[in-house]
Amino acid sequence: MKFESLNLITPILHAIQTEGYTQPTPIQSKTIPLVLEGKDVLACAQTGTGKTAAFALPILQLLAKESSTPKKTRAIRVLVLTPTRELASQIAQSFSNYGQQLELRNAVVFGGVSQNVQIKALRQGIDILVATPGRLLDLIQQKVVQFNDLKIFVLDEADRMLDMGFIHAVRQIITKIPRHRQTLFFSATMPTEIRTLAEQILTKPVRIEVTPVSSTAEKIQQTLYRVEKPNKTALLIHLIKTLNVQRGLVFTRTKRDANRVTELIQAAGIEAEAIHGNKSQGARERALARIKNGTCRILVATDIAARGIDIDKVTHVFNHDIPDVAESYVHRIGRTARAGEEGNAYSLCSNEETSNWASIERLIRMRVPVLPNPLAALPRSATHTKPVKAKPVVQNSRTAASKRNQTHNQSSGRSKLK
Repeated sequence: MKFESLNLITPILHAIQTEGYTQPTPIQSKTIPLVLEGKDVLACAQTGTGKTAAFALPILQLLAKESSTPKKTRAIRVLVLTPTRELASQIAQSFSNYGQQLELRNAVVFGGVSQNVQIKALRQGIDILVATPGRLLDLIQQKVVQFNDLKIFVLDEADRMLDMGFIHAVRQIITKIPRHRQTLFFSATMPTEIRTLAEQILTKPVRIEVTPVSSTAEKIQQTLYRVEKPNKTALLIHLIKTLNVQRGLVFTRTKRDANRVTELIQAAGIEAEAIHGNKSQGARERALARIKNGTCRILVATDIAARGIDIDKVTHVFNHDIPDVAESYVHRIGRTARAGEEGNAYSLCSNEETSNWASIERLIRMRVPVLPNPLAALPRSATHTKPVKAKPVVQNSRTAASKRNQTHNQSSGRSKLK
């Protein structure tokens, strides 16, 4: 199937061609006609299946046709709600890229940065708003945003909203938008609370299911290494150096581990950046820009990146730590082998993580090949990464004074003994 067969207008087809896409993915070929017909859609699709274009392309076409009737002022006609700042920025950029030949405006709002620039963009008038729940709710309460003219509502990564504790905010936002609208609902999994929410906000939806969460892309070569926990980072660095890693993602369990592993990779002479929830928005954007423009080969991340970051041409994914939730493994390795390309996923499993790995293999219904640790035969000193030098401890005045008193008392005692 070609995009031309989906009845998309010429300006959008030209934009698609400019982006380098020729054939729609399954989620796109199934969703686009339904959205153009004005139907509500309930889509179960994991990350990497092309769902952003699945809703962005037909939405742009619907708005372009409606815009043939000139209006005095622009009003928000589409709201896309998504869980993370990174994903919000990427969706907004997709609307800009696909709609580059259309006279439509979009804006993105999210927390962690000043709201002044965002408010200015809203007041200038936009057609499409992409937002995260917390900041949007703040702007609604400040009466900066109104949805009187809203026609289409998109809820993206609904199950991720639940995982991140945003579901209450999502429900509040839904009460602020018109009842009569077209709703597009996307979720990688369908837990009970998400299924209930879908039933409440959708009207006679058409259900689409593409690539269940239990499946992994066929073109991902998966490999497992059994390795002692203290030796993980040394093995990781060895793999990065010996494999043809052009653009790699490393996943850790905690933010602290992400920072530590990044420092050790950098110490080995490899350009690396860390990205996680404690990083400022500016730092996260700089890290993403470096991995995308090729000035950095490795991005070390917590699971925030597994379903919130879209980076093209990731050649390798490394699970430095095995995730506690089996589904997270699928989302992590789904960062590679996108758009029909091939990819590699390497997992480093310690004895403590054996049960987690067993859960993953039950979920994906396959045994991942196990390779011997190439560092196992080397001396112990060669398999341990050098610890990052600790910063000197700064004593507070009370501690310092206590030590001075203790020294004085010991000196006085020695004087008396003499």
